[in-house]
Amino acid sequence: MTDKPIPIDLVPFADVLGGGREFLRAWTKGDNTLSFVNPRPIGPDPAMFGLALVDIARDAAASYAKAIGIAEQEALERIWKGMDLERGAAPDDNALPPPVVVARKDD
Repeated sequence: MTDKPIPIDLVPFADVLGGGREFLRAWTKGDNTLSFVNPRPIGPDPAMFGLALVDIARDAAASYAKAIGIAEQEALERIWKGMDLERGAAPDDNALPPPVVVARKDD
């Protein structure tokens, strides 16, 4: 097995992604998450990132529902529960570094 990240194949979604701009990449390592955020595509207001996270949670619920055979609403409720637990948790000193903001000049 390789230690390299395994990319998600986006080729089948080329038509849907046409004109879109990436703003988030995320990985999991053990119990930790590492993410790279480029806020430029979604705008200067951090609230827009919050809106995007809700959209992502809904998309994830649909994916989980198909992958593990549960109702989409049940998956979404579990996602909200996990978010609520994480929001209330103290930062873990042994975790990976906090999310990194990456914005290139040409974005």
